[in-house]
Amino acid sequence: MIEQKWKQQATDFLKGKTVSAVRYMSAHEAEENMWDQRPLAIFFDDGSFIIPMSDDEGNNGGSLYTSSEELPIIPVM
Repeated sequence: MIEQKWKQQATDFLKGKTVSAVRYMSAHEAEENMWDQRPLAIFFDDGSFIIPMSDDEGNNGGSLYTSSEELPIIPVM
């Protein structure tokens, strides 16, 4: 199943990582990606990172939905 394949790849990539830094993408970084939005970028201690996108094609940065009652959405800038 394709879902199982992607789930396993995401698990292998994310499991056990420690967040080392969190910041919004800079205006320069967004411009380099031809994005109008500046999403939150999450960096891990092994040098890897995740950045939400609006779609699979990377057309723009995206917001994050969270499980927090105080911060249910982390918006794009």
